[in-house]
Amino acid sequence: MSSTVETPSPTRRTHVMQIVGNAIVGGMETYVLRLVEHLPRERFQVTVVVPYESRFSEQVRGYGADVLVMPMPDDPPWASLASTAAFVKSRQVDVIQCHLSNAHLLGGLVGQLTATPVLFTNHGRQISVTDLEVHRLAGTHISVVCQYTELHALGLGLDPRQVHLIPNGVDTEVFTPRRLRNGPLRQRFGIAPEAPVVGFVGRLSWEKGPETFLRSMLLAHQALPQLQAVMVGDGPMQAQVQAFIRNFQMEGFAHLAGLQDDMPAVLAEFDLVVSASHTEAMPLALMEAMGAGLPVVATRVGGVPDLIQHGITGYLAGPSDIDGIAQSVRTLLQQPQLLKDFGERARERAVRHLSLKDCVTATAELLARLPRQRVAGAQERPAANEALGARPALVKTTTRNGRAPNGSVKLR
Repeated sequence: MSSTVETPSPTRRTHVMQIVGNAIVGGMETYVLRLVEHLPRERFQVTVVVPYESRFSEQVRGYGADVLVMPMPDDPPWASLASTAAFVKSRQVDVIQCHLSNAHLLGGLVGQLTATPVLFTNHGRQISVTDLEVHRLAGTHISVVCQYTELHALGLGLDPRQVHLIPNGVDTEVFTPRRLRNGPLRQRFGIAPEAPVVGFVGRLSWEKGPETFLRSMLLAHQALPQLQAVMVGDGPMQAQVQAFIRNFQMEGFAHLAGLQDDMPAVLAEFDLVVSASHTEAMPLALMEAMGAGLPVVATRVGGVPDLIQHGITGYLAGPSDIDGIAQSVRTLLQQPQLLKDFGERARERAVRHLSLKDCVTATAELLARLPRQRVAGAQERPAANEALGARPALVKTTTRNGRAPNGSVKLR
């Protein structure tokens, strides 16, 4: 019995399936949107698999990609596996890229069923146990967005040939320095044009540290009564954040803006951005702020120190270091020239080192290369193993009596 492994012909576009484990408005979804928008359409056809319809799925369609809605709980049902596999085979999907652990599990299994290469993009600070297991069982490739995560993956024993460091990037032609002293947000909250505004951009959930941000703003406001704090985003801690603002009587200077569609316009109304996260990889929100020429005060977690040059483009503080964050904010707002210099250097760093074009180009090259590697691997297999197909297969290591020496199974 023989198996046939197809690869995109020179005249056919590479069909990429993006499996997205959530469909909210967040950094991971923004990454996928930018990738869908900027992958060269003459080279790539894109289908995006989402767990449910949302504003995100409508945005995906707006960029010309097809959308497939498929339930993907942490333990995917057979119906989802079979349907996704049928789509992959019938629509000639060449490579699968997954985002979040539930998507990785679905994609890894579908890749095994259909002999399709799978790339998992890890947007977090570390490789989870689930993702490690899927990688080892299904032979998936893993891309990471910062060096911290790359070193963590290698420390876990992952094959360096299957780990790919592709840093996030920002479109510095969209996120550019401009200042609005009387924009819609300031008008909405009654903020005077001369008042300094400190921005928080992120999901209102524990990992982003919204309470740490508010506590630091409470301290900074004592020294700078004119300071205003604006939080952009929503999430499961919204009621808790509202209660904090009410309990500490911060209504006059702390404002919840909710989700915002035009982030370049929002950043134009800020004077600096604070990230109080407990865990991060390489957050797009900070890169966008830097592209907009804003200094950043951030906690020293994950890949954030790769972005922020302490004392040059912004300041770094320890996780939950409320005093350190507040002091850094006061230092910048009390020295307008320093604030301006930091912002200019942040913009310069974003242009030189945080290019969206570089991120998309590297990802496109990897997505195009993986199907070719699959074909090469299939051609190198001994004929006796052809019945196993072209996918990475579970092969028992046997002795002369046909038994595995320790009953183990290893990936081939």
